[in-house]
Amino acid sequence: MMQAKVLNAALKHSAARSEQVLNRLLPAADAQPSRLHQAMRYAALGAGKRVRPFLVYSVGTMLGADENQLDAPACAVELIHAYSLVHDDLPAMDDDDLRRGRPTCHRAFDEATAILVGDALQTLAFEVLTTAPDLDANTRLAMLSTLAHASGSQGMAGGQALDLAAVGMRLDLAALEHMHRLKTGALIAASVQLGALAAHASETAQAQLAHYARAIGLAFQVRDDVLDVTADSQTLGKTQGKDASDDKPTYVSLLGLDAAQALCMSLRDEAIAALDGLPMPSELLHLLAHYIVAREA
Repeated sequence: MMQAKVLNAALKHSAARSEQVLNRLLPAADAQPSRLHQAMRYAALGAGKRVRPFLVYSVGTMLGADENQLDAPACAVELIHAYSLVHDDLPAMDDDDLRRGRPTCHRAFDEATAILVGDALQTLAFEVLTTAPDLDANTRLAMLSTLAHASGSQGMAGGQALDLAAVGMRLDLAALEHMHRLKTGALIAASVQLGALAAHASETAQAQLAHYARAIGLAFQVRDDVLDVTADSQTLGKTQGKDASDDKPTYVSLLGLDAAQALCMSLRDEAIAALDGLPMPSELLHLLAHYIVAREA
Protein backbone atom coordinates (compact mmCIF):
# COMPACT_ATOMS: atom_id res chain seq x y z
CA MET A 1 0.00 0.00 0.00
CA MET A 2 2.78 2.43 0.88
CA GLN A 3 4.59 1.65 -2.38
CA ALA A 4 1.40 2.31 -4.35
CA LYS A 5 1.09 5.70 -2.64
CA VAL A 6 4.69 6.53 -3.53
CA LEU A 7 4.15 5.69 -7.20
CA ASN A 8 0.77 7.44 -7.38
CA ALA A 9 2.27 10.59 -5.88
CA ALA A 10 5.14 10.51 -8.38
CA LEU A 11 2.77 9.88 -11.31
CA LYS A 12 0.55 12.76 -10.22
CA HIS A 13 3.54 15.07 -9.83
CA SER A 14 4.95 14.36 -13.28
CA ALA A 15 1.50 14.50 -14.88
CA ALA A 16 0.74 17.86 -13.27
CA ARG A 17 4.13 19.27 -14.19
CA SER A 18 3.94 18.11 -17.80
CA GLU A 19 0.37 19.38 -18.06
CA GLN A 20 1.48 22.81 -16.86
CA VAL A 21 4.37 22.94 -19.32
CA LEU A 22 2.24 21.65 -22.20
CA ASN A 23 -0.39 24.27 -21.43
CA ARG A 24 2.30 26.92 -21.79
CA LEU A 25 3.86 25.44 -24.93
CA LEU A 26 0.66 24.85 -26.91
CA PRO A 27 -0.78 27.79 -28.84
CA ALA A 28 -3.61 29.63 -27.11
CA ALA A 29 -7.08 28.40 -28.01
CA ASP A 30 -8.08 31.83 -29.38
CA ALA A 31 -4.95 32.27 -31.50
CA GLN A 32 -5.54 31.91 -35.22
CA PRO A 33 -6.20 29.39 -36.69
CA SER A 34 -8.29 28.98 -33.56
CA ARG A 35 -10.11 25.75 -34.51
CA LEU A 36 -6.82 23.96 -35.09
CA HIS A 37 -5.36 25.28 -31.85
CA GLN A 38 -8.47 24.30 -29.89
CA ALA A 39 -8.24 20.81 -31.33
CA MET A 40 -4.52 20.55 -30.52
CA ARG A 41 -5.23 21.45 -26.91
CA TYR A 42 -8.15 19.00 -26.83
CA ALA A 43 -5.86 16.19 -27.98
CA ALA A 44 -2.87 16.97 -25.77
CA LEU A 45 -4.28 18.29 -22.47
CA GLY A 46 -6.41 17.08 -19.61
CA ALA A 47 -6.30 13.31 -19.90
CA GLY A 48 -4.01 10.32 -20.18
CA LYS A 49 -1.71 8.40 -17.86
CA ARG A 50 1.38 10.43 -18.86
CA VAL A 51 3.60 7.36 -18.54
CA ARG A 52 6.11 8.68 -21.06
CA PRO A 53 6.71 12.03 -19.31
CA PHE A 54 6.91 10.11 -16.04
CA LEU A 55 9.73 8.00 -17.47
CA VAL A 56 11.63 11.07 -18.64
CA TYR A 57 11.28 12.77 -15.26
CA SER A 58 11.95 9.70 -13.12
CA VAL A 59 14.96 8.45 -15.09
CA GLY A 60 16.42 11.94 -15.41
CA THR A 61 16.07 12.88 -11.75
CA MET A 62 17.29 9.45 -10.65
CA LEU A 63 20.48 10.12 -12.60
CA GLY A 64 20.91 13.65 -11.26
CA ALA A 65 19.22 15.92 -13.81
CA ASP A 66 17.16 18.90 -12.70
CA GLU A 67 13.45 18.83 -13.52
CA ASN A 68 13.84 22.06 -15.50
CA GLN A 69 16.12 20.17 -17.89
CA LEU A 70 13.50 17.45 -18.27
CA ASP A 71 10.46 19.59 -19.07
CA ALA A 72 11.20 19.90 -22.79
CA PRO A 73 11.93 16.21 -23.50
CA ALA A 74 9.04 15.06 -21.27
CA CYS A 75 6.59 17.26 -23.15
CA ALA A 76 8.11 16.55 -26.56
CA VAL A 77 7.57 12.82 -26.18
CA GLU A 78 4.02 13.38 -24.92
CA LEU A 79 3.26 15.58 -27.94
CA ILE A 80 4.44 12.78 -30.23
CA HIS A 81 2.29 10.30 -28.30
CA ALA A 82 -0.75 12.60 -28.51
CA TYR A 83 -0.29 13.05 -32.26
CA SER A 84 -0.03 9.29 -32.74
CA LEU A 85 -3.31 8.71 -30.90
CA VAL A 86 -5.12 11.32 -33.00
CA HIS A 87 -3.91 9.70 -36.23
CA ASP A 88 -4.42 6.13 -34.98
CA ASP A 89 -8.09 6.88 -34.29
CA LEU A 90 -8.80 8.19 -37.80
CA PRO A 91 -11.16 6.23 -40.07
CA ALA A 92 -8.25 5.34 -42.35
CA MET A 93 -6.43 3.76 -39.39
CA ASP A 94 -8.23 2.21 -36.41
CA ASP A 95 -11.50 4.12 -36.95
CA ASP A 96 -12.32 4.66 -33.29
CA ASP A 97 -14.87 6.97 -31.68
CA LEU A 98 -13.61 6.98 -28.08
CA ARG A 99 -10.26 7.93 -26.59
CA ARG A 100 -9.44 8.67 -22.95
CA GLY A 101 -13.13 8.52 -22.07
CA ARG A 102 -14.29 11.16 -24.56
CA PRO A 103 -14.89 11.49 -28.32
CA THR A 104 -11.80 11.08 -30.46
CA CYS A 105 -10.38 14.22 -32.03
CA HIS A 106 -11.91 13.65 -35.45
CA ARG A 107 -15.31 13.11 -33.81
CA ALA A 108 -15.07 16.16 -31.57
CA PHE A 109 -13.90 18.33 -34.48
CA ASP A 110 -13.63 16.78 -37.94
CA GLU A 111 -11.38 14.45 -39.88
CA ALA A 112 -9.39 17.10 -41.75
CA THR A 113 -8.74 19.05 -38.55
CA ALA A 114 -7.60 15.87 -36.80
CA ILE A 115 -5.05 15.19 -39.53
CA LEU A 116 -3.69 18.72 -39.14
CA VAL A 117 -3.68 18.35 -35.34
CA GLY A 118 -1.41 15.32 -35.61
CA ASP A 119 0.87 17.13 -38.03
CA ALA A 120 1.08 20.21 -35.83
CA LEU A 121 1.64 18.32 -32.57
CA GLN A 122 4.47 16.36 -34.17
CA THR A 123 6.27 19.44 -35.45
CA LEU A 124 5.74 21.23 -32.13
CA ALA A 125 7.49 18.35 -30.34
CA PHE A 126 10.68 18.94 -32.29
CA GLU A 127 10.41 22.72 -31.98
CA VAL A 128 10.20 22.30 -28.20
CA LEU A 129 13.45 20.34 -28.15
CA THR A 130 15.32 22.73 -30.44
CA THR A 131 14.47 25.70 -28.20
CA ALA A 132 14.89 24.02 -24.78
CA PRO A 133 16.73 26.64 -22.69
CA ASP A 134 18.17 24.30 -20.04
CA LEU A 135 19.92 21.85 -22.39
CA ASP A 136 23.22 22.27 -24.20
CA ALA A 137 23.36 22.02 -27.99
CA ASN A 138 24.86 18.51 -28.10
CA THR A 139 22.20 17.16 -25.77
CA ARG A 140 19.41 18.78 -27.78
CA LEU A 141 20.81 17.24 -30.96
CA ALA A 142 21.02 13.78 -29.39
CA MET A 143 17.44 14.11 -28.13
CA LEU A 144 16.18 15.20 -31.54
CA SER A 145 17.83 12.18 -33.15
CA THR A 146 16.44 9.82 -30.50
CA LEU A 147 12.87 11.09 -30.76
CA ALA A 148 12.90 11.27 -34.56
CA HIS A 149 14.12 7.68 -34.89
CA ALA A 150 11.59 6.40 -32.35
CA SER A 151 8.75 8.18 -34.17
CA GLY A 152 9.57 7.23 -37.75
CA SER A 153 9.50 4.26 -40.08
CA GLN A 154 11.93 2.30 -37.91
CA GLY A 155 9.86 3.09 -34.83
CA MET A 156 6.28 4.03 -34.03
CA ALA A 157 5.09 4.84 -37.58
CA GLY A 158 6.64 1.66 -38.91
CA GLY A 159 4.95 -0.33 -36.18
CA GLN A 160 1.60 1.19 -37.10
CA ALA A 161 2.19 0.26 -40.75
CA LEU A 162 2.91 -3.33 -39.72
CA ASP A 163 -0.20 -3.30 -37.54
CA LEU A 164 -2.40 -2.19 -40.44
CA ALA A 165 -0.86 -4.79 -42.74
CA ALA A 166 -1.50 -7.54 -40.17
CA VAL A 167 -5.29 -7.17 -40.08
CA GLY A 168 -6.84 -10.55 -40.81
CA MET A 169 -3.49 -12.32 -40.62
CA ARG A 170 -2.08 -14.71 -38.03
CA LEU A 171 1.42 -13.57 -37.12
CA ASP A 172 3.93 -15.74 -35.34
CA LEU A 173 5.22 -14.60 -31.96
CA ALA A 174 8.43 -13.08 -33.36
CA ALA A 175 6.55 -10.98 -35.92
CA LEU A 176 4.02 -9.82 -33.33
CA GLU A 177 6.80 -8.85 -30.93
CA HIS A 178 8.66 -6.94 -33.64
CA MET A 179 5.53 -5.00 -34.55
CA HIS A 180 4.83 -3.96 -30.98
CA ARG A 181 8.43 -3.15 -30.11
CA LEU A 182 8.10 -0.53 -32.84
CA LYS A 183 4.50 0.62 -32.43
CA THR A 184 4.40 0.88 -28.64
CA GLY A 185 7.87 0.10 -27.36
CA ALA A 186 9.92 2.56 -29.40
CA LEU A 187 8.44 5.69 -27.81
CA ILE A 188 8.62 4.21 -24.31
CA ALA A 189 12.28 3.35 -24.91
CA ALA A 190 12.87 6.87 -26.21
CA SER A 191 11.34 8.33 -23.05
CA VAL A 192 13.85 6.47 -20.92
CA GLN A 193 16.70 7.45 -23.22
CA LEU A 194 15.70 11.12 -23.18
CA GLY A 195 15.87 11.17 -19.39
CA ALA A 196 19.28 9.49 -19.48
CA LEU A 197 20.56 11.93 -22.10
CA ALA A 198 19.52 14.93 -20.02
CA ALA A 199 21.55 13.54 -17.13
CA HIS A 200 24.56 12.58 -19.29
CA ALA A 201 24.30 9.00 -18.02
CA SER A 202 27.17 6.57 -18.48
CA GLU A 203 27.04 4.04 -21.33
CA THR A 204 26.63 1.23 -18.79
CA ALA A 205 23.63 2.91 -17.16
CA GLN A 206 22.10 3.71 -20.55
CA ALA A 207 22.43 0.05 -21.62
CA GLN A 208 20.73 -1.20 -18.44
CA LEU A 209 17.96 1.35 -18.79
CA ALA A 210 17.48 0.46 -22.46
CA HIS A 211 16.97 -3.19 -21.45
CA TYR A 212 14.46 -2.09 -18.82
CA ALA A 213 12.64 0.07 -21.35
CA ARG A 214 12.41 -2.71 -23.93
CA ALA A 215 10.84 -5.01 -21.36
CA ILE A 216 8.27 -2.54 -20.00
CA GLY A 217 7.45 -1.33 -23.51
CA LEU A 218 6.45 -4.81 -24.58
CA ALA A 219 4.74 -5.51 -21.25
CA PHE A 220 2.65 -2.37 -21.77
CA GLN A 221 1.36 -3.73 -25.09
CA VAL A 222 0.73 -7.23 -23.78
CA ARG A 223 -1.30 -5.72 -20.93
CA ASP A 224 -3.24 -3.63 -23.45
CA ASP A 225 -4.09 -6.83 -25.34
CA VAL A 226 -5.28 -8.46 -22.12
CA LEU A 227 -7.38 -5.44 -21.15
CA ASP A 228 -8.99 -5.37 -24.60
CA VAL A 229 -10.51 -8.72 -23.61
CA THR A 230 -11.07 -8.36 -19.87
CA ALA A 231 -11.98 -4.70 -19.27
CA ASP A 232 -14.97 -2.60 -20.32
CA SER A 233 -15.07 0.53 -22.47
CA GLN A 234 -15.88 2.85 -19.57
CA THR A 235 -12.85 1.66 -17.58
CA LEU A 236 -10.54 1.65 -20.60
CA GLY A 237 -11.65 5.04 -21.87
CA LYS A 238 -11.67 3.55 -25.37
CA THR A 239 -13.68 0.93 -27.24
CA GLN A 240 -13.32 -2.50 -25.63
CA GLY A 241 -12.93 -5.50 -27.92
CA LYS A 242 -11.82 -3.34 -30.86
CA ASP A 243 -8.83 -5.54 -31.72
CA ALA A 244 -10.96 -8.66 -31.93
CA SER A 245 -13.69 -6.94 -33.96
CA ASP A 246 -11.05 -5.61 -36.37
CA ASP A 247 -9.48 -9.09 -36.64
CA LYS A 248 -6.08 -7.88 -35.45
CA PRO A 249 -3.46 -10.32 -34.17
CA THR A 250 -2.82 -9.87 -30.44
CA TYR A 251 -0.96 -11.68 -27.70
CA VAL A 252 -4.26 -13.01 -26.41
CA SER A 253 -5.37 -14.31 -29.80
CA LEU A 254 -1.98 -15.92 -30.36
CA LEU A 255 -1.16 -17.27 -26.89
CA GLY A 256 -4.46 -17.32 -25.03
CA LEU A 257 -5.39 -15.16 -22.06
CA ASP A 258 -3.50 -17.05 -19.35
CA ALA A 259 -0.26 -17.28 -21.33
CA ALA A 260 -0.48 -13.60 -22.30
CA GLN A 261 -0.85 -12.66 -18.63
CA ALA A 262 2.10 -14.90 -17.75
CA LEU A 263 4.22 -13.22 -20.44
CA CYS A 264 3.33 -9.84 -18.98
CA MET A 265 4.60 -10.92 -15.57
CA SER A 266 7.76 -12.37 -17.09
CA LEU A 267 8.50 -9.08 -18.86
CA ARG A 268 7.94 -7.21 -15.59
CA ASP A 269 10.50 -9.44 -13.87
CA GLU A 270 12.94 -8.97 -16.76
CA ALA A 271 12.59 -5.20 -16.50
CA ILE A 272 13.25 -5.18 -12.76
CA ALA A 273 16.25 -7.49 -13.14
CA ALA A 274 17.71 -5.12 -15.75
CA LEU A 275 18.01 -2.44 -13.07
CA ASP A 276 20.20 -4.57 -10.79
CA GLY A 277 23.56 -2.98 -10.13
CA LEU A 278 22.61 0.58 -10.99
CA PRO A 279 24.58 2.82 -8.63
CA MET A 280 21.54 4.93 -7.77
CA PRO A 281 18.09 4.17 -6.28
CA SER A 282 15.59 2.98 -8.88
CA GLU A 283 12.52 2.31 -6.72
CA LEU A 284 10.14 4.32 -8.91
CA LEU A 285 11.14 2.32 -11.98
CA HIS A 286 10.55 -0.92 -10.07
CA LEU A 287 7.12 0.33 -9.03
CA LEU A 288 6.26 1.42 -12.55
CA ALA A 289 7.03 -2.05 -13.90
CA HIS A 290 4.53 -3.49 -11.39
CA TYR A 291 1.99 -0.80 -12.26
CA ILE A 292 2.18 -1.48 -16.00
CA VAL A 293 1.21 -5.13 -15.63
CA ALA A 294 -1.49 -4.49 -13.00
CA ARG A 295 -3.21 -1.41 -14.45
CA GLU A 296 -6.88 -1.59 -15.37
CA ALA A 297 -6.84 1.05 -18.11
